[in-house]
Amino acid sequence: MFSAVTIQPTDFFAALAHETRLRCLILLMRHPELCVCELTHAIGAVQPHVSRHLAQLRELGLVTDRREGLWIFYRVSPVLPDWVAAVLRETFDAVCGERPFAEDDRVLAQMPNRPGVPRCA
Repeated sequence: MFSAVTIQPTDFFAALAHETRLRCLILLMRHPELCVCELTHAIGAVQPHVSRHLAQLRELGLVTDRREGLWIFYRVSPVLPDWVAAVLRETFDAVCGERPFAEDDRVLAQMPNRPGVPRCA
């Protein structure tokens, strides 16, 4: 059993304030797990930029990662404090149909060679 992480409100809201981090979190709220290549494809950013922001989200405790071969997969942490999980759910519900978030999901759905089929590189 995992215990909830401690997240300071100022750190949490600062994380949400950056477009790349927010777009990644919204995608991860919709999908149980995504690899870095899926996130870079969906939001149209280069891998080092996305990886840097994912690392910041991981250090804060908002996401967890796992390695599978060459790929690193991210998911929203299952042990978020209740208030953080509630803010993320409310934020997702409010913006998931808006630009750029809905477009990110459409672009992701059209990505060829997504993990689970032949692995992306």
